[in-house]
Formats: sequence, structure tokens, C-alpha cells
Amino acid sequence: MKRLLIISPYFPPSNTADMQRVRMSLSYFNQFGWEAEVVTVDPSYSDQPKDDLLMQTIPTDTKIHTVGAHNKKWTSKFGFGNIAFRSYWFYRKKVDELLKKQKFDLIYFSTTQFPICVLGSHWKKRFGVPFVIDMQDAWYSIYYDDKPKHHQPPKYRFSYGLHKYLEPMAIKQAAGLISVSENYIIDLKNRYPEIKNIPSATITFGSFKPDLEIAKKNKDHFVNLLNPGFKNIVYIGRGGTDLHNAIIPVFKAFKQVLTEYPEVYTKVQLYFIGTSYAPPGQGISTILPLAKKFEIENNVTEMTDRISYFHALTTLQQADALFIPGSDDPKYTASKIYPYLLIKKPLLAVFNSKSPALSVLNNCGTQYVYSYDATPEIHTCLLNFFKALINNTIGEPHYNKECIEKYSAQNMTKKQCDLFNLALNQAR
Repeated sequence: MKRLLIISPYFPPSNTADMQRVRMSLSYFNQFGWEAEVVTVDPSYSDQPKDDLLMQTIPTDTKIHTVGAHNKKWTSKFGFGNIAFRSYWFYRKKVDELLKKQKFDLIYFSTTQFPICVLGSHWKKRFGVPFVIDMQDAWYSIYYDDKPKHHQPPKYRFSYGLHKYLEPMAIKQAAGLISVSENYIIDLKNRYPEIKNIPSATITFGSFKPDLEIAKKNKDHFVNLLNPGFKNIVYIGRGGTDLHNAIIPVFKAFKQVLTEYPEVYTKVQLYFIGTSYAPPGQGISTILPLAKKFEIENNVTEMTDRISYFHALTTLQQADALFIPGSDDPKYTASKIYPYLLIKKPLLAVFNSKSPALSVLNNCGTQYVYSYDATPEIHTCLLNFFKALINNTIGEPHYNKECIEKYSAQNMTKKQCDLFNLALNQAR
């Protein structure tokens, strides 16, 4: 049995998107020849929402090592509120101790807190342990360069320069790359010729059926966010102006049916929940202002505050239909696709025509899937979606079972382990 040390600054009970791959994989690593241990930041140092139910999905025999972190209150004054920076020296000390005492075959960084990946080069040099990086998002990116300043993330220029400096320190020394998008790997291999021949694999987030059962068993513990007297269409995830191109066609179509049949469509509500990463009560709406432009704000609810993972699953199960808007960045793949398919509710998805999500959804038999920039008849299709919803003619979708099973957490874990084996063999 080969031994894997996973670096994941966020981990249950912290409720973040970037720990989901590790969480869903821990139940299966042993099946494919890898014994995994996790090093994470003690959740008391995390300001992310907590969901204790997440701990029910972690195998009880999993070894979890925790590290500390500097107080965000003080480090933020110098522009370093990111948990990777705050925990950097604590990680270095803890993992140094582990590697001195125990043998690990591979280190696996699975996180979007990318600066922590720089430590991979240190551990490789000092202990000879190769490492793999999971690119769940772009690290150094020029996506926002041509965007108006008010659309750029806070401290964009500072973080842009910092990531441009840090990324090569880690990537050039990596033994392998995993990514949710093939484009991220292509960009990195073009940027750094040194890694052109290292093993790499595009592996999406998988679907994890036990989550649905936990959500059902605990549904009475959560506040119902939806209006039971309405047809509720729900999206749960981040907001942002980069989603507007996907949302605008939906709002246009809804505006038309609302104008033509107000007595019917006033009973339809579109929900956008958890759209901001800001602390509770401090999020800025990015969807509701768009709804106001179409004068449909009474039928659109945006909740910027994030909710717990299982509250989110419960809310999706209570919805009449689900919605996934894609980014105008063609490299973007929504990680929530597979849980949405497992819930088996009518699903409306609108993506950039170059997004890999389109082929996945179409292969799985999703009926209402469109590209906002390449489908001339999208307006008519969206009108038909709203009419079918209000007339109760959509019904429960019947997805391709083989397709969904292909993207199960178990199969996605096997793909990770296959990549680990290739990386380890090449590094020897």
C-alpha cells in the first residue's frame, strides 16, 4: 500500500468547495492501493462556514493532522488574509516533522489556496518526496486584465503579481498535475516547458450518493428558504458578473412570459443563493441588479450569504427546477454539475459554447442545456422551458445512468490514483 499525504487547508467541518474532492475521495483511496492521511488547518482558524454533518462522510479511520495559523485580524492589515499565507510556517513545521518520522510516497495538494503549494518544492528538495497539484481553478490568471476595475477582485494587482511570482516556484517542480479543466493544464504546460512531459489528467469533481441520504435524514434541521406557494427555480453557488451572459437569456425569456401571462408567472421565483464569499451580511449582490434591469426583481431572490453544504442539498431537493449558469470564461467547469444530476430535478443549464460542461451534460441526457453564444433559438427554448414548468409537463428527468456512474466519486478517485502511480513511477 503506497502512502499519500494530502495537503488541504480547508477540510470538514469547514464548508468550502475546494475540500470536496478530498472529502469524497477518502472513502475510496484504499481500494486503489493508496493509504491517505490529511494535513489541514485547525477549523478554529478558519472563518469559513461550518457544517458538522460533513464529518459523517469522513471514514473514521482517516488520520487527520491539524496545524495552526496566524490571526487573520493581524495578517490582513498587510494584505495576507489568505489561509495559505497564515498557515504557511505551521504547515512547514508540521509536515517536516511527519516526513522525518514516517515514509510517504507522494504529497498531494488539493486546494485553491495555491500559495501553500510552494512548500512542495521544499519537501521535495529536503525529503525527496514528489508532489502532485490539483488545479481546481486557475492560479496565475490574466482573465481580469481587460475587465473594469469594479469587476476585478479586491487587491487584484497585488495578488496578480504575487501569483505570477509564486506559481512557477511550485509548478516547475511538480511530478504531476490534476485539473478540473484541460485548459488549465494546457496553459501551464505552454507557460512552463519544464513540465511538458509530466503526467497530467483532467478529472472533474465526482458525485457522492451518501450526501443525498444525509441531506434527506436531516432536512428538518434546516430553514426552508423557498416559498411553498411558488414554482421555485434554484441556483446555489457563487455569483459574479462573469455569469451574466448565461443569465441574461434566462431573464429575457422570463420577462416575456411574465409580461404575457402575469397572472401565471408571478408565481415563479428564481433563487440565487450563496452568491458571495464575503462574511455574512457583507456580500454585494451581483445578480439582483441584473434582474432590476429587466424589471423582474420581484421574481428574483438573491441571498449573498452562503449556506451549509447539506442545507444547500436540502434546498435543491425542495426546488421545482434547478439552474446552473456558466462563466464567460470558457475554461470554467461548474463543480456542482454532478450533485445536481443526482438530485433528479428538471435542470436548466446555460454555458459558454466552449465550456467542457456542455458535452458532459448532453452526454448524460440533460434536456435543457444551451450555449448562450452559439444557439440562435435559445430564446424559444427558454420560453418552452418556463411554459413546461408552469404547466407541469416537464416531469422527472431520466439521465443516462452509465454517464452519471462514470463521474461517481469512486471512479474519479481511481483516476486520481492512476495519475499518482504515473507521477510516482516517473519521479523515481
